[in-house]
Amino acid sequence: MFLDDPIVAIATPPGSGGLAVVRVSGRGALAVADAVFRPGRRDGLMPSAAASHTVHHGHVVAGGREVDEVLLTVLRGPRTYTREDTVEVGCHGGSHVARMVLDAFLAAGARAAGPGEFTRRAFLNGRLDLAQAEAVADLIHARSSRAVHAANAQLSGALSRRIESLRESLMHVLAHVEAHVDFPDEDIAPETGAALARRVEAALGEAQRLVDSARQGRLLREGARVAIVGAPNAGKSSLLNALLGVDRAIVSDVPGTTRDTVEDMATMAGFPVVLVDTAGLRESEDAIEKEGMRRSREAARGADLVLQVVDVTLPPPEDAQLEAGAGAPWLRVANKCDLAEHPGFASDPAWLRVSCRTGAGLDALRDAMAARLVGPGAGVGLGAGDEVAVSARHHDALRRAMESMSQVLESMRQGQALDLVAADLRVAVQAVGEVVGKTSTEDLLDRIFSSFCIGK
Repeated sequence: MFLDDPIVAIATPPGSGGLAVVRVSGRGALAVADAVFRPGRRDGLMPSAAASHTVHHGHVVAGGREVDEVLLTVLRGPRTYTREDTVEVGCHGGSHVARMVLDAFLAAGARAAGPGEFTRRAFLNGRLDLAQAEAVADLIHARSSRAVHAANAQLSGALSRRIESLRESLMHVLAHVEAHVDFPDEDIAPETGAALARRVEAALGEAQRLVDSARQGRLLREGARVAIVGAPNAGKSSLLNALLGVDRAIVSDVPGTTRDTVEDMATMAGFPVVLVDTAGLRESEDAIEKEGMRRSREAARGADLVLQVVDVTLPPPEDAQLEAGAGAPWLRVANKCDLAEHPGFASDPAWLRVSCRTGAGLDALRDAMAARLVGPGAGVGLGAGDEVAVSARHHDALRRAMESMSQVLESMRQGQALDLVAADLRVAVQAVGEVVGKTSTEDLLDRIFSSFCIGK
C-alpha cells in the first residue's frame, strides 16, 4: 500500500440528509479533483490552481454528465488533518448522490480509503501521536458530555504530555545506568544511586495513577452497568422507566412479568449508564422463570452498581437476599413510598424511598447513584478535574512498564549487575512509548485503526 497515494471516502454517515462530504487526501489529490470538478463560473479556478483553505462553487462531472452541484474546499498540506493536500466536496445528502461523487473520484484515479486511514496518515505524518489518534475515535463514539470532554483532553495531548514526561524520566535513569555500564571502572556513587532509585519510584507512582484511571476510561467509553434487582412486583420495571423517562419495560401488577433482562442507555453525572431491568428473584419451578433469574444474578455480578428494589409496604428483606449484588456497590431502594410504609423500614435509614408513580425521591436516587459511581468511595475517580482515562491498550502497556520498573528497583536494592538494570529499564521505556506510538508495529496500527469508521 502506498502511504501518500490519493485516497477518497465519504466522511459523513450513510443515509439521507441535507449534505454529505466526500474527502480526498494524498499526493495527487488536487489533480484527481481537477479531473472531476467544473467551476461554476467561466473565470473560476480549478482545484490545482486554487489557494489553500478556499471554497469553490461548481459541479462534479462523470462521463461527461453533471453528477451534482457542489462546494469544493481546497486544503494544501501541511496545514491539513493528514498534513497532505486534501480536497473536501460538500454535495447534496443521500447515499446515492454521495456514492456517485465518490465513484467519480475513484474513476479519476483515487483509491478507496480503508477504516481510519485518514487518521492513520495523520499519525504517520506526525500530526497526531497514537494516543491522540485513538482519542479521535473516542470523540466520534462518545455517548455523554463527560466522554466528550475526556476525548478532547486526550486529543489535545493531556495524556501524551504525562506519558512523555514519564518516558523522559525513565530515559534519564537509563542514560545514567548505561553510562556506568560502558565505563565499569566508574561505580555509581551511593547518593547518585539513591537519586536514580527515587526517580524510578516517582515514575512507578505516576504509572500507577494512570493505570488507576483505566476503570474510569471503561465507564466513559462503554458506560456504567447498573442492575436493578429484587423480588417480583417490587417495581423494578417501573423504576427503569422512571429513570429513563420513557416506557421501556412492560409494567404489570402480575408478578413475574419480566422474564429476561431489559436494558437501555441513560446519561447520569455526565457519563453513560446502562440500566438493566432483571427478572424477579423468588422460588420457582418454572423453567423459563428460573432461566430469567439466572440471568438476573449474572447481570448483577457483572454490574458496576446494583439497585435492590423492594416494596416498602412489605416487610424488609434479610441481608442474605442481597447476595445477588455481591462484589459490586449497591443501593437499597424502597419503592411505593406514596403508600403506607411497613414498620420494619422505620429502623433502617439506609433505604432510599422513591415512588415511581409520583416521582418522589427519584432525584435523590440519581444523586446517590452518581455518588456511588463517580465518588471516591467507588474507586472510579471521575472527578471534574480529571484529564485522562486510559484505555485497555494503554493499561496493558503501563502494567508491563510497572512490572519492569519494580524489577529495576529490586535489582538496585540487591546491588545486581547494571546491565540487568539497564535491560529492565529499556523494557519499561519501550512499554511506555507504546502508548503514544514511539515504538509501534504495523500489526498494532492495523488493530487500532481497523476500529475507525471509513472516512476518518
